[in-house]
Order: sequence, then structure tokens, then C-alpha cells
Amino acid sequence: MQQLLPIFLTVFLAELGDKTQLATLLFATDGKASPIGIFIAAAGALVVSTAIAVALGTFAERYLVILPLKLIAGLGFVAIGLWTLGEHFKLI
Repeated sequence: MQQLLPIFLTVFLAELGDKTQLATLLFATDGKASPIGIFIAAAGALVVSTAIAVALGTFAERYLVILPLKLIAGLGFVAIGLWTLGEHFKLI
């Protein structure tokens, strides 16, 4: 259970306020579908996309063991952050 808590917290915090959550909010304000239906559809989509990510990660782990994936992912996030700051300040 202790191994699952960091996964839950990371995904939960990453999903707060992202484009997917905002799109779901907009679907709910439309009034064309029931709130329960919107919840089920959005939750189902998250479950399916997460299942695909886990399957791909499990498959890739067998072949990418020698690569420092956390380092590569961290550098990728830093690069995206710098690019975003550059866009904000028009440096790039």
C-alpha cells in the first residue's frame, strides 16, 4: 500500500486543473448529459488511458532497462518548463 500512495498522489496532483479536467467541467456545464453520465464517461476514459500507459510501460521496461528513464523524463519536464517560461517572457 505504501508503494501505491505516491502513485495516487502524483497522478491526482497532475490531473488537477489540466486540460482534461477543464474539458470535463465544460461538458458538465453544457446540460446535455447527466452529471453521472459525464462522470462515468470521464472516469472510464481515464481508466482506459491509464491501462494503456501501464501496458506500454510494462512492455517498454523489458527493453529500456539500461536507459535512465527518470532522468530523461525529468529533463523533458525541465525543457517544457523552460519553454513555457520562454513563451511567457517571449525569450524564445
